Amino acid sequence: MLAVAATKQRGSFTLDLEFGLPTPGVVALFGPSGCGKTTSVNIIAGLLRPDRGRVVLDDTALFDSDSGVDVPAERRGIGYVFQDARLFPHLSVAGNLRFAQRRAARPAHIGFDRVVSLLGLETLMGRRVHQLSGGEKQRVAIGRALLSQPRLLLLDEPLASLDRERRDEVLPYLETLRDQLALPMVYVSHRFDEVLRLATHIVLMQSGTAVAQGDIGAMSLDRRLRAMIGPDAVGAVVDGTVLGRDPLGGFLRVRLGAGEIEVNAAAPVPQTLVRLQLLARDVIVSTQAPRFLSVRGSLRGTVTAVEDDGAFDLVSIDVGNHATILSRVAKAATRELALAPGKSVWALVKAISVRGITSAGFRDE
Repeated sequence: MLAVAATKQRGSFTLDLEFGLPTPGVVALFGPSGCGKTTSVNIIAGLLRPDRGRVVLDDTALFDSDSGVDVPAERRGIGYVFQDARLFPHLSVAGNLRFAQRRAARPAHIGFDRVVSLLGLETLMGRRVHQLSGGEKQRVAIGRALLSQPRLLLLDEPLASLDRERRDEVLPYLETLRDQLALPMVYVSHRFDEVLRLATHIVLMQSGTAVAQGDIGAMSLDRRLRAMIGPDAVGAVVDGTVLGRDPLGGFLRVRLGAGEIEVNAAAPVPQTLVRLQLLARDVIVSTQAPRFLSVRGSLRGTVTAVEDDGAFDLVSIDVGNHATILSRVAKAATRELALAPGKSVWALVKAISVRGITSAGFRDE
């Protein structure tokens, strides 16, 4: 669906990047500031010409240095949402949206009313730009990009200028777009909480290159990603299925791997797929079946790896159905429990320790 292989020299900085999004989804370019994320999306958009390489979207070459193909930005069928909204201040919200609709180069496949509804813009249509909050401006900017009828949507740190409250306001709308439109997106961020909620794939960037890439579940276990996000954010990203709500405790029952845990979260409808991050620091390992504990989640599994993690060990546990979770264990406990690959264990997860719950309704099958 999207394949990028490009090199670009800019002063002392060299971008040498190759990645792809083989199926509809959201690929996140994730890495520290200065690693080349914005340069990469500008190359995809046609705003920056690579020295050599190839950019292919839906089997159509947008750039190919070998054959001399370089499709102008306005003909690439790509929507772009920048860090700042870049709205026309002399137009109302409706005027900004209609402007993009009139200039769309492709037949409409995303209707005006649907965009307004998906982004919750109904009450804002008559307002001018100066009457909007930061989060509202970005929602309008996203709507304008969608009404250009893009084949691909690029979002370059679209929430970077917003405070936490405004970011939390916009993120659910981006999730809705991912789940309901099946529009491929490239999302640039250096904040892992945003990537966790939105991405189906991650391209991990460092110093102008992709050092690792893959689906978010596999990448959450990659040591290079763990080094970037820091020990407090390390945890496995796994998909679960909602079974229902416990009528006594009120917790959400979620099937995870071959077992079940309880999650302190709002209740999607049963059989909804949800994505969870289980922080390694909050997962307790037992070598005996737990009894008489207040912990509401117990997953039986098998240790697959024990990695040195400074003063601790990071223990990987296969809990069934291709799901692996992590636990940070003191080295003394590793020795006392004889934790090693092949060891049968129980992973204990508190309902309140699970974070990052979000719909996983959009699946890249």
